[in-house]
Amino acid sequence: MPIYEFVCEECGEEFEELVLGSKKDVACPKCSSKKCTKKMSCFAFKSGTQFVGTGKKASSSCSGCTSSSCSSCGG
Repeated sequence: MPIYEFVCEECGEEFEELVLGSKKDVACPKCSSKKCTKKMSCFAFKSGTQFVGTGKKASSSCSGCTSSSCSSCGG
């Protein structure tokens, strides 16, 4: 599924959005602005206890994680 990371140019909110087919307009969930830019993301997937592509081990806590959302780091 194509889940992309965006940043709002109006308020700075960073968020993820599922973008299907021809859906091009993405609105910020915080301020509803449509001035959103797609962020460059690192591809990684979880295999057992290792995140392949990042070199990070999976854990149940977010210690050391700098992400604003635990869904992006698996914590």
